[in-house]
Amino acid sequence: MRHGKKFNHLGRKAGHRKALLSNMANSLIEHKRINTTLAKAKELKKYVEPLITKAKENTTHNRRTVFSYLKNKYAITELFGTVAAKVGDRPGGYTRIIKTGYRLGDNAEMCMIELVDFNEIYTNGKEEKKAKTRRGRSKKAAAPAPVAAETPQETNESDKAE
Repeated sequence: MRHGKKFNHLGRKAGHRKALLSNMANSLIEHKRINTTLAKAKELKKYVEPLITKAKENTTHNRRTVFSYLKNKYAITELFGTVAAKVGDRPGGYTRIIKTGYRLGDNAEMCMIELVDFNEIYTNGKEEKKAKTRRGRSKKAAAPAPVAAETPQETNESDKAE
């Protein structure tokens, strides 16, 4: 029966599940993206996003709370340092899950989970498109103005010559 089952138990006992999620969160914070199964990624998202929210405010209490989940000093310094600086203005949604297909051995659905602000492909691509459209509009607006200004000057110069 599934009465009162609020989350995916991932076929593991509580201690094994906590260790699994803690290790996956450490890897995600360290490498900024990891490949795993879809079920584990969805659970990891629920596990790590509240920790990233806590890391936005760098207090001793928040560091100790996050350390009780991660148990890794390097991951804590990385989380409260570079990760918190990048996601400081984001109101949530710090991770992205991208499906990558099915695993050959058991046909499990695989995916890649990554921290959104550390994917330079998506962020740089959007900025370049915006910059191109802005440059195009400003050139069109600036081009007709000098042409109109040159015409009266030429007539004034020809009037002065006569």
